[in-house]
Amino acid sequence: MTQAINEMPTGDAPMGATAGPDRRESLAAAFLGFLPAESVLYAPEELRPYEADGLSVFRRLPLVVVLPDTIEQVQRVMAICREQQVPVVARGAGTGLSGGAMPLDDGVLLGLAKFNRILAIDPVRRIARVQPGVRNLAISEAAAPHGLYYAPDPSSQIACTIGGNVAENSGGVHCLKYGLTVHNVLELKMVTIDGELLTFGGECLDAPGYDLLALMNGSEGMLGVIVEVTVKLLPRPEVAILQMAAFDDVTNAGAAVGGIIAAGIIPAGLEMMDELAIRCAEDFAHCGYPVGAAAILLCELDGTREEVEEQMQRVRTVMEGSGATSVHIAADEAERQRLWKGRKSAFPATGRLAPDYYCMDGTIPRKRLPEVLQRISEMSAQYSLAVANVFHAGDGNLHPLILFDANRPGEWKKTEEFGARILELCVEVGGTITGEHGVGVEKINQMCVQFQPLELAQFHAVKAAFDGEGLLNPGKAVPTLQRCAEYGAMHVHHADAPWPDLERF
Repeated sequence: MTQAINEMPTGDAPMGATAGPDRRESLAAAFLGFLPAESVLYAPEELRPYEADGLSVFRRLPLVVVLPDTIEQVQRVMAICREQQVPVVARGAGTGLSGGAMPLDDGVLLGLAKFNRILAIDPVRRIARVQPGVRNLAISEAAAPHGLYYAPDPSSQIACTIGGNVAENSGGVHCLKYGLTVHNVLELKMVTIDGELLTFGGECLDAPGYDLLALMNGSEGMLGVIVEVTVKLLPRPEVAILQMAAFDDVTNAGAAVGGIIAAGIIPAGLEMMDELAIRCAEDFAHCGYPVGAAAILLCELDGTREEVEEQMQRVRTVMEGSGATSVHIAADEAERQRLWKGRKSAFPATGRLAPDYYCMDGTIPRKRLPEVLQRISEMSAQYSLAVANVFHAGDGNLHPLILFDANRPGEWKKTEEFGARILELCVEVGGTITGEHGVGVEKINQMCVQFQPLELAQFHAVKAAFDGEGLLNPGKAVPTLQRCAEYGAMHVHHADAPWPDLERF
């Protein structure tokens, strides 16, 4: 996105002392006591590159940016912030799409870009131990000589970091068969707001203590700062074959998705793109997509040659039975990579059609896909905003791209409302408001739609157990009950509020 809008939903973050030159300089001086000058940024022109993550409609300049390169330095940064009651926001590559790494104007942005080393690869145990600033794709590149790779592959994998993947529980086109980040992480090391170094999980199947590893995946920097990650590696499959089916009706493509899973086949990847997304990707990547088709399915099967060939015929039968007008099989590895390049280029390619786009992220039951596609189309007409649909169709993860122009007065507000309705539609049909992008500041209102007050209170209780003073990424992910009441999720009749013992205002 290219829009330059400097606004944010009304936040829930507790604000520290008024940000000013004295506070900024005193903080910088404290950090310069143990960090080199190039690792402490506090001049406005130095702070500007850190004002937003991939959701650039929400922007803030932090008080100070610190760029440590050792765990000990991270611990000292956290201790100082705790002592001075300064909020801390952790940041990796800044490719997130929910505003989760957007800084606070009275807080410290803790950048982990210097934590970029692969510490160890064990091809026998099939594990890699890496720092959080290592790029997702770099793990697979380092493991390739051993015939191994790291399975989760977000579209931004060339740039996004493993620490950010853990924070948002990222997925990708191959997560249907191989799982999200949470299914591929064995151990995490995390620094708490107190500066304590904790370890969750282990390199074996079990570890002492409470099993909190899954809790840390998707915690969005609200419980601690991740400083080391151990992931499992998988052997490269003997063969991988990609089929591309074209449809003249989006509903038929949606039905084919359910049909493939119902047949007992779990593809390595099962992606769907509609007509607008197809045209964008083809113009951008020249990948060989059938321009003019209402939708395409990309279905990749991997494993041994015998099982892939058998499944390929069954998948083709399902696709043709669902109304596919053509089914094309990638002729070689180069064509397979080219077809996937088109899919992974869909987001930037959309920028050719409009000055700005807003990428949504929701998950629905696969059987409701045709219905949801139809309702999104109806809302698109209602708001007079085009939508390019790109889906991790196999696991029901939707990525509608709403096209708009931020320079038109009122268009961003209209776009934001449209996006909120899509997310609330996901909840309505039995899904969730996020599949892999996280909540951040983008979806915080919709948390009020998906969860009830007692559930939100439990979220706050978990947060308080790790960060009782609310200094870690405050105002993100979990809304206050006050926000939910103001958003309209709580009906109070004759001043009879439900659960009156819960703190609200």
